[in-house]
Amino acid sequence: MHSVRQKKKLVALIPRVKGQTEAVERALTKERGCEEVVRTMPAARGAINALAAEVLCDHLENHLAAQRVSKGERAHAATELARVIRQFVG
Repeated sequence: MHSVRQKKKLVALIPRVKGQTEAVERALTKERGCEEVVRTMPAARGAINALAAEVLCDHLENHLAAQRVSKGERAHAATELARVIRQFVG
């Protein structure tokens, strides 16, 4: 589970994600050209990727790198992380 500190950090990234996706929506609603619409998309993807990176790094630090984690828990966390990465990237 994410710590309260991490939760606040993650939730703070949501307005950026919303803002970038709203920019894509505005471009579509205002019937901007294809080029302009497509140019707004990488920023939205970047915002989502930044959020995903924080969640994945938090998982890595708390479930794989922490000394308190047993070898079995580490193996389970590594398998879970690999599955999540494949879903996110794929």
